[in-house]
Amino acid sequence: MITFLTILVALGMLATLGTLLFGMVGLVREDGDPRRSNALMRWRVTLQAVTIVLFALLLYLMRG
Repeated sequence: MITFLTILVALGMLATLGTLLFGMVGLVREDGDPRRSNALMRWRVTLQAVTIVLFALLLYLMRG
């Protein structure tokens, strides 16, 4: 279970980073769609929250 959660946390961090980078690139581009960048930033917040919850669960399981 701990190995599975560790993998999920790592994937969540990578997904958060990827979403953040794509959203920032969209904001910087002159011809970028601001609605798309806004949606990507909302996805980033959601992914970040899920990753933090999984990380907290992982720490709880490792402690006990």
